[in-house]
Amino acid sequence: MMRLEQAVEIANEVVARLKPYCQKIEVAGSIRRQKASIGDIDIVLIPSDPWNLESEVLALARPFQPKLSGEKLKRFDYNGAQVDLYFASPGTWATLLLIRTGSKESNIRLCSLAKKKGWHLAASGEGLFNENGERIAGDTEESIYKALGLPYQRPEERG
Repeated sequence: MMRLEQAVEIANEVVARLKPYCQKIEVAGSIRRQKASIGDIDIVLIPSDPWNLESEVLALARPFQPKLSGEKLKRFDYNGAQVDLYFASPGTWATLLLIRTGSKESNIRLCSLAKKKGWHLAASGEGLFNENGERIAGDTEESIYKALGLPYQRPEERG
């Protein structure tokens, strides 16, 4: 665990190094929720230059190799913090940012409400789907709250 200030500093360093290779990049998780104590650093991004992005991630992860490396998630240690990079597309950006911001309780609440309606909130970031499998929300975080009949909650209000 680390203090919010320390986590923000590390997250900002990672974002600054990766930003040139991203269409979009934002810190999520407990940092975005402004929690006092942070366990790991969650960052959601849309690559614009995957080749150089991968090189920069490997440079950040030195001298250790990434703990987990896949198409959707890369996990590594940087300056004593675990960093999780979640890879989005323009279509999955808002939902993935919502899910990766959390909190766990907030996500359970949103998914449970969707389920009660016969809907599905995809943790993959694909969006909110109705009982017919049609995507009905997910272009913005606000659209998901609205579709579920809830007032929008800013990240710091999500527990």
